[in-house]
Amino acid sequence: MYVEAPHPYDGSGPSVFLAGGITGCPDWQATAAALLLPHADVLNPRRRNYVAADEEYARQVEWEYHHLRRADLIMFWFAAEAVQAIALFELGAFAVSEKPMVVGADPLFPRHLDVVLQLGHARPGLIVHSSLESTIEAVVHAIES
Repeated sequence: MYVEAPHPYDGSGPSVFLAGGITGCPDWQATAAALLLPHADVLNPRRRNYVAADEEYARQVEWEYHHLRRADLIMFWFAAEAVQAIALFELGAFAVSEKPMVVGADPLFPRHLDVVLQLGHARPGLIVHSSLESTIEAVVHAIES
């Protein structure tokens, strides 16, 4: 099942939330969704037709907040093109939780070293993958384990 914001997810899983950059980043979510759908329900915060307005922004934040917690696993991908402050905030919130997550960061992501070092303290042993493909492969492995 594929669910795109702002539609609610009511599936039974397993489910993966695609966390990471939207604004100023390529549509990496399309690639991830296509490869993950045979293995899990995909919760995608990137809307095809998003109109920025205060009430829609609040609705988007609420959707993401709820579905990050609803998902069985969070996949974080940090593309090279932007800092992605909200995704970093979300990573910090979940790094200190028990929520299963898989993290990847392009080596050219401006805060790559921060992601690696901070996760080394919050979740020792968690691998930060260096390509979108290896991050997706790790998600599939985690789902099927």
